[in-house]
Amino acid sequence: MISMTEPALAHFRIGVSALIFEEDQILLALRRDIDWWNLPGGGMEIGETVEEAVCREVLEETGLIVMVDSLVGVYSKPQKQEVVLSFRCHVIGGDLHATEESSECRYFVPTELPVKLLPKHRQRIMDALLKQERAVLRDQRTSSIEDQRLIEPS
Repeated sequence: MISMTEPALAHFRIGVSALIFEEDQILLALRRDIDWWNLPGGGMEIGETVEEAVCREVLEETGLIVMVDSLVGVYSKPQKQEVVLSFRCHVIGGDLHATEESSECRYFVPTELPVKLLPKHRQRIMDALLKQERAVLRDQRTSSIEDQRLIEPS
């Protein structure tokens, strides 16, 4: 266990991700930096609320304006000193399009998710489909590098 000293706290991160369903399909964004599909989301910025962070990240990555509905899960990522909060959201405006961060944004049927979807994000989608009354609590201990090595380059 890591001691929570000031230097450790300085590198602790809170992340958010949005689960946006439309007609039983889930919205994913194809990241320009790693060419993998993911849920819209990212790290909170100093001075913003969790809800503001979700809405900002969705807008930055997809061009959509959303409203946060409910907490789906809390995901511990100790290898990155990060906790990610995933929320079910719905669209209230904006225009779905590629952005500086995402080369493509589109909806997928959950049974036909892309092969190059980050495994942690796949788990969050499956958790949302459970439609539980309470948020799930999960550990996600693999690194991004380990996740991306699950698929051989084509």
